[in-house]
Amino acid sequence: MNRFTRTLVVIALLTVVLAASLMGPVHKAERTVRAQDLKICFAFQDLETEFWVAGHKAITETLRAQGIEVIEVNGNQDANRQLEQVRDCIAQGVDGIIIIPQDGESAVTIIGEANDADVPIAVFNRPPSPDNPNNALVVVADNEIITDKAVEFMAQRALRELELTGTKMKPLILVGDLGDPNAVGRYDGFYNVIERHPELFETPVEVPTKWDAATALANLEAAMQANPDVNFIFTSSDFLYPTIRSVLEPMGKWVPRGQAGHVILGGLDGDATACKLTKEGFVDATGVQDLYEEANLTMNALLAAINEGNTQPSEMILDSGFALTSGNLQWEEMDMWGCKLLAEGFLDQ
Repeated sequence: MNRFTRTLVVIALLTVVLAASLMGPVHKAERTVRAQDLKICFAFQDLETEFWVAGHKAITETLRAQGIEVIEVNGNQDANRQLEQVRDCIAQGVDGIIIIPQDGESAVTIIGEANDADVPIAVFNRPPSPDNPNNALVVVADNEIITDKAVEFMAQRALRELELTGTKMKPLILVGDLGDPNAVGRYDGFYNVIERHPELFETPVEVPTKWDAATALANLEAAMQANPDVNFIFTSSDFLYPTIRSVLEPMGKWVPRGQAGHVILGGLDGDATACKLTKEGFVDATGVQDLYEEANLTMNALLAAINEGNTQPSEMILDSGFALTSGNLQWEEMDMWGCKLLAEGFLDQ
C-alpha cells in the first residue's frame, strides 16, 4: 500500500469514528465548581418537630462547613409564602434549591418554577404529589414499608395479648395530613398490617391531626371518650407522643409495658422523645427514618447535579429505614437519630 492509499484509509477511518461519536449519546460536560462559589437556597415549611430541627441543622451546618453560602427561608406552614420565597431565591441567582415543601401539591408548583428557571432542585423528605410532571431530586423515606415494620412488631405483641385474653384489640391511628404523601404512606402501612391480621383487630378508630398538635389533642380526647377500650395506638408522627400522654395519663392508661393496662403504642420518625419513651417502656415500636443519611443523599445529589451542569436532575432516592422496638433496643438504639440526640442531651436544652 503506497503513502497516498494509506492516507486515504486513515481519513476514511477518522470519518467513521467522528460520525459514530456524533450519533452516540450526548453527555453534559462536567465542570468543577468551587464550593465557596456556590449559593444554595434552603426553603423549609417550618421547624415544628424534632425531625425538621435535626434535618435543618444537618443540612445547613454541612453545607456551610464546605464554604457554601446558604440562603434560609421559612415558609411558616404557608405554601404561597414558600412559593414567593423560592421565586426570590431564583431571582438572587442561586445555584441550587433544597426544599421541605408544605405539601405534595405545592411541591409540584415550586419544582415547576425551578425547572422554568433551569435551577436544579432537591426535595427533602416530603415528596411532590404522584402526578408531578416536573423534574427534581426527591429523597424520601419509604413510609409505607417503615410503618409496616413498626406496626407488625406491635401486632406481634398484640397477638400475645389475644392468646391471653381471647379478646380482639381495639386499634386507633392518629392520621397525618393526607395532602402530604408521607401521611398517605403511613396510613397505608398501618392498614396493611391491620388487614393482614383480621383475627386480631376490630375496626380501627381514625383520629385526624392535620399534623397539628392542637387538632390532634381535641380529636384524640373525643375519640378516647367515645372508645375508652382502645388499647393499640399508632401515631403517624412521633411529635404527637406528648399529646397522647396528656390524654391517656388522666384515664389511667399511660402504663409501661409489662404492667396491667399498658396500651400498645408506636409511631414513626425516630425522634429523641420516641427513644426516651421506648427506653422507659411506654412505646413498643417506632419506625425510623435515617435522617442523617437522607440529608447527605439530598446534598450530595444536588451538588453533583450542579457540578455536572445538570439543571433538571430527576431521581427518586428511597430510605427503607427500620423499626426500633422493645425487642431490638439494646442492639440498635444508636442507629436511630433520635437516640443520638437524646444521648447528646437534646431534650435537656
